[in-house]
Amino acid sequence: MTIAADPRSFLYRDTLDPEQAQALTAKALAKADDGELYLQYRKAEAFGFDDGRLKTASYDTSSGFGLRAVSGEMTAFAHSNEMTPAAIRRAAETMALIEPGVAAKAGPPQGTNRHRYTAADPLDLVPFADKVNLCQTIDAAARARDPRVAQVSVSLSGTWSVVEIVRADGFIATDVRPLVRLNVSIVAEQNGRRETGSYGIGGRYLYTDLFQPETYNRAIDEALSQALVNLESIAAPAGEMTVLLGNGWPGILLHEAIGHGLEGDFNRKGTSAFSGRIGERVAAEGVTVVDDGSLQDRRGSLTIDDEGTPTRETVLIEDGILKGYMQDRLNARLMGVEATGNGRRESYAHAPMPRMTNTFMKAGNDDPAELLSRVKKGIFAKAFGGGQVDIVSGKFVFSCTEAYLVEDGKLGAPIKGATLIGDGPSSLTKVRGIGNDFALDEGIGMCGKGGQSVPAGVGQPTLLVDGLTVGGTAAQ
Repeated sequence: MTIAADPRSFLYRDTLDPEQAQALTAKALAKADDGELYLQYRKAEAFGFDDGRLKTASYDTSSGFGLRAVSGEMTAFAHSNEMTPAAIRRAAETMALIEPGVAAKAGPPQGTNRHRYTAADPLDLVPFADKVNLCQTIDAAARARDPRVAQVSVSLSGTWSVVEIVRADGFIATDVRPLVRLNVSIVAEQNGRRETGSYGIGGRYLYTDLFQPETYNRAIDEALSQALVNLESIAAPAGEMTVLLGNGWPGILLHEAIGHGLEGDFNRKGTSAFSGRIGERVAAEGVTVVDDGSLQDRRGSLTIDDEGTPTRETVLIEDGILKGYMQDRLNARLMGVEATGNGRRESYAHAPMPRMTNTFMKAGNDDPAELLSRVKKGIFAKAFGGGQVDIVSGKFVFSCTEAYLVEDGKLGAPIKGATLIGDGPSSLTKVRGIGNDFALDEGIGMCGKGGQSVPAGVGQPTLLVDGLTVGGTAAQ
């Protein structure tokens, strides 16, 4: 295994050195309440294997800095892909445009001396030929599983990033961030009908895990199972009904419908359905929702956020009571609370904002089989695809990629075309059962906000929810 002696060498390669970066930051932010110089080096690659051959392959490296000054509610931000003292000085001219701060300067984040991820570069550890061979192996194995397999698509991607936060007060924090992902999509055909199933796996680790036969075979099995189930699906019913949500990835509904409304900026501005409701009951008893960016190897996990604050578990809702919000430094300071390690940015070219890391509902005490037995007439939603959410109201529409009718406590026919319609705040109050089978997703989530995308994790146990609206094409 090749390990870089010092990952910081990727940041300080040309004319910029750590001492210069510190001095330039101190001068640029001398009049600001808060802010930082954010340095980043990133490598990324992606492979697309389709119809039995490698169709796409991309590889790129990027580096740059973002310089931010904060004064009160105002932010000045400039960025460049030229990591030189001259470029930082030019960016500092923008910082001078904001009014000098009148409040006491914000203190540095609490330091951390534990690096969560290895300095090993996952992109270089595995030869190009081996990555292509993995795609070929998956393609052949999937086609051999069942004669109904008509098409197989495999995507493999990886990134490796080094970031450093440099503050005017002398605080410096460095983080190494690997990220890999494998996705398998299978089209099955029977009697002229075609249906698709897909499954993805990933996280902040090296490629090694994805190359294990038990890992990629599980992805094949799950994708094929979903495609074959959908071949037998019938039109989804429509109407208000009881919905049993599966564990793991269905937590994406929680992420979108609830999570964004619990981010600090929306609540400081009073635009969230949860604004000003700390201490109030916002969910059924037993509902506990947390955000935790400190979980090892998870897609949304970080040693530190993009402002240098160590990640941690933040309790958002506890036993149905709203306890707090996810905070970056700016919104935390203006709201008079502590930053929670949720200041995130897509890259050096973006300013940070409060974002989710891994957001999930904790397990309850109910047996999932017993929850199923309670459903007289409804649906079981096992997997979700895309959706739309209005953050202000929490109203959502999500499409199911695998779902089943439920009658008299038993699973019935698979259904196609089902959508779940509702709003997050009221849906939380309709939870009638919380399974003991909590699971996180497999590591495929991307979260969008304000034009920025960042990796995120979701999760939940099996949930029984009353009175959700199901959109479908068949009458109930």
